[in-house]
Amino acid sequence: MHTTLISAAELLQLTAHGAPLRIFDCSYELMKPEAGLAQFEAEHIPGSVHVHLEHHLSDKSGPDRASGGRHPLPSRATFAIRMGQLGLDNAAQAVVLDRGAIATSGRLWWMLKWCGHEAVAVLDGGLAAWKAAGGAVESGPGQPPKPAVFELREPLVQAVSTAAIADALGRPAMTLIDARAGARFRGETEPLDPVAGHIPGALNRPFGDNMAPDGRFKPAAVLRAEFERLLAGRDPATVVHHCGSGVSAVPNLLAMEIAGLGRAKLYPGSWSEWCTTPGLPMAQG
Repeated sequence: MHTTLISAAELLQLTAHGAPLRIFDCSYELMKPEAGLAQFEAEHIPGSVHVHLEHHLSDKSGPDRASGGRHPLPSRATFAIRMGQLGLDNAAQAVVLDRGAIATSGRLWWMLKWCGHEAVAVLDGGLAAWKAAGGAVESGPGQPPKPAVFELREPLVQAVSTAAIADALGRPAMTLIDARAGARFRGETEPLDPVAGHIPGALNRPFGDNMAPDGRFKPAAVLRAEFERLLAGRDPATVVHHCGSGVSAVPNLLAMEIAGLGRAKLYPGSWSEWCTTPGLPMAQG
């Protein structure tokens, strides 16, 4: 079972041996929401299925959505139905990937853990690593997935609500880490949300800091040293990750797990929910 990362070489072995496997391509561009599907249709791993951040991994209008913000989580029950429609069953190893930064595939990684599916891993280095390892690609819309039954199990990750964040603010029992770029964190610019700034007391680690120049995650020892330097003695078990809308925070969460620092919590609503909730404090600088 692969539960954090899977290398291109390991994925090639799984496909060669016919292991129960579902590959999900999460290619997406924040400022061009439909570009990811076009990229998938131009080139993708044979047998993979495209998963769209807006259509599959978010629920902006559902009455049972599980968070707020720009990319609200659907309920676990709704998401389980969607994954079954995309061909995933509980016995399969799920592999998730995208084209560059692993923010969107990380979102699917986290959501499957949230539904109790431990056998999910991010393809380290994405499609580029697959191609570099000699993996085949194909074009076109891909074959429609054969529906399966994906049953909910106990969550393997923990989501934290806005109310819980507000209640614990300033206490040593919670350490907030914001994954947005430094300029957005400091409030110097804000291209997406109505207010610029950050949650008071949060630390900043842009999610791209986890990646080596080749697009793969940095070695575990390097990640551990960097997070320990950021935490400066704070307990890793107190960490809650967030970003703008609960998507790009996941690479930080995944990196901490790779580094052996445990599986931290996620604030799915993130800054986009926080800054639109009346009465909450905000900071800049």
